[in-house]
Amino acid sequence: MLYLCNVITRIGEDVNEAISLLKAGEIVAIPTETVYGLAGLATDENAIQNIFKVKQRPSSNPLILHVDSLEKIQPYVSKFPMIFKQLANEFCPGPLTFLMPKSGLVSDLITAGNARVAVRIPNHPITLRLLQLLGKPVAAPSANLYGKLSPTLASHVLEQLGGKIPYILDGKECAKGIESTIIGIEKNEVVIYRLGSITPEDLSRQLGYLPGLKIHADELPTASGMVKYHYAPATSCSYYHSSLPFDATAGYLMFNEKYPEKSDENISYLSRRGDLEEAAKNLYALLHEMDGKGYSHIFIEKLPEQGIGIAINDRLNRAVAKYNK
Repeated sequence: MLYLCNVITRIGEDVNEAISLLKAGEIVAIPTETVYGLAGLATDENAIQNIFKVKQRPSSNPLILHVDSLEKIQPYVSKFPMIFKQLANEFCPGPLTFLMPKSGLVSDLITAGNARVAVRIPNHPITLRLLQLLGKPVAAPSANLYGKLSPTLASHVLEQLGGKIPYILDGKECAKGIESTIIGIEKNEVVIYRLGSITPEDLSRQLGYLPGLKIHADELPTASGMVKYHYAPATSCSYYHSSLPFDATAGYLMFNEKYPEKSDENISYLSRRGDLEEAAKNLYALLHEMDGKGYSHIFIEKLPEQGIGIAINDRLNRAVAKYNK
């Protein structure tokens, strides 16, 4: 099925309708605890091709398989390392993606020709139900245009993909707000390819060591989220520094409310009380909101380099890099 623009995009909560569309070869937006995904049946190569077309995503950037249980992973991988099973028992369903050797059931389109496939079990009741009833995995990157802000509400998906997909399965606001942590194994140790809300410290408590970071692609990306310019608002942005003079035409995205007496309509706060998990949940939603206010520029305060703050800064680094080439 060739995807054309100007289809009617509907938002609803009907899981059965989403399943019917997926079985018919369509692609639909689905909610997860991280961000909304753009899903197609993993066994339908036409649907996979349409994901890349609709997102305007390079075919060299691999997708992630979503399943509803550990047992459903097994047919799609040729090897399931014991350490991954242990981590899955601890963190799944949840925002942890495993990169493992793929089986012959996985199309090279999904892995961009790589020998490993990324798989995760999303922790959202609506999508878990969809996957259970569907009985097959879906491939799903974030439901946005390539390089743009990820969606954490159905309305965010509609802004970017309205007229391009038939259905957005509404699961309300995403609980975590940033994409999943992606891990693999190199030289017999777990490494992180994309930072997320499951932190290196979280993993280290299970592993007995701090996993290494390989979050930048040398050439072609090993996994989603590794490219240099990504997660960017349409409005130009850069990091905020206290030495900069105030610009009344610009917007300011600050971490917390350091100066309660200062109130300005140009300022948005990721977490007034300085909570990093709340900041992660609010990150994309506030950037979507600020994009719609017509600011000349967005200045963004960098977060503390600790816990999930490191993952948030990773997203911000890739966003500001687009405008500071």
